[in-house]
Amino acid sequence: MDAELKNSILKTGTTILGIVCKDGVVMAADRQTSAGNYVMDKNAKKAVQINDYLVVSGCGIASDIRRVEKILSAELKLKELRSKSRPTVKQAAALLSNINYNGIRQPSMIPQQAGFLVAGFNEDGTAELYSIEPAGTSMKVEDYDANFGSGMPYVIGFLERQYKEGLSLKEGIELAKESIKSSTQRDMGSGYGMDIFTITKDGISKVVEQEIIPEYKDSKNDQ
Repeated sequence: MDAELKNSILKTGTTILGIVCKDGVVMAADRQTSAGNYVMDKNAKKAVQINDYLVVSGCGIASDIRRVEKILSAELKLKELRSKSRPTVKQAAALLSNINYNGIRQPSMIPQQAGFLVAGFNEDGTAELYSIEPAGTSMKVEDYDANFGSGMPYVIGFLERQYKEGLSLKEGIELAKESIKSSTQRDMGSGYGMDIFTITKDGISKVVEQEIIPEYKDSKNDQ
C-alpha cells in the first residue's frame, strides 16, 4: 500500500465502553461518525443489539464494523441451527475474534480495521463482557473496557478513579453517562449524544437515548 493510498483512508473516531456490574453489563456509545476532520453522521448507532442475547459495539472503519456485525449475526444463527443450542457469549466472542483475525491477514489492499466490545447473557442467566482488539485477540472483561476508540484515554482515566467492584446496574448506567460526557468534552472524534444498553438475565434493554444539542450563550460580561 503506497503513501497516497494510506493518506486516502478515512478513519473514524468514537467512544464505546462496557461496564461489568453486580447484576449484568452496561454498554454505551456516542453517536458521532467522522471521516478525518469531517463529521459524517451525528446520529450513528454504534452500540447495536444483533440478536436476542447480544449487544455489539465497534470502533474503527464504519463499513468494517457494519459488515462484521452482519456476519456475526448470521454465523451465530447458523451455529444455533446446526447444533440445536444457543451459542454462549464466550463462543460469540471467539467467533468475532476469528473474523477479526482473518480480516487483517487475508490479502487485501485495505485490511479490516475495527475493534469490538461484545456483551450478552447466557442461557444460565450469567451476563458477560468481552473485548476483541483489531488484530483478533479476545479478552474477557471483569470490570470495564473501552477498546481502542479515540475516546478511550478519557474514558479509561475516568473509570480508573470512579469504578468500584459490585456496582448496581443503576450505578453502572450513571457511570457510563459520565464516561461518555467526559470523552465528548475532549475527544474530537466523539459527540452528539449517547446510547446505553443494559444486559441482564432478564434480557436486553435500551435505557438511555440522549442527543447533544449545541447552544449559543451570550458571554458578554455586564459590569
